[in-house]
Amino acid sequence: LNPMRAGMKDVRMKEAAGRGHSTATDLADWLVRVLGKPFRRAHHVTGALVRRADEKSCALNELDLADMQTEEPAITDDVFGVLGVDNSVNSRTSFGGTAPANVARAVAEARRRFL
Repeated sequence: LNPMRAGMKDVRMKEAAGRGHSTATDLADWLVRVLGKPFRRAHHVTGALVRRADEKSCALNELDLADMQTEEPAITDDVFGVLGVDNSVNSRTSFGGTAPANVARAVAEARRRFL
């Protein structure tokens, strides 16, 4: 396998994963979990921020804190810890999740079983 080519695929996959506001669920979960917002409110705020990001042609994690606080004043810059593809993928640590340690375990198990 050509390492240069594999690296290009990684970049393309990461770019594709970041399109379409794939971390919107992470934002809504954060609003509920950290700020204690009811899900209905979190859903509304997230939708408004997705619209704002669309208007600015940017990802959610590229919005300014001030933009976010326009929709929900209680948002702090801690929210950026859950936004972005890397943070989203790494946060999925439950069984079958996408966190790199989970994937490495699954690959090792598949190799053990099938090779």
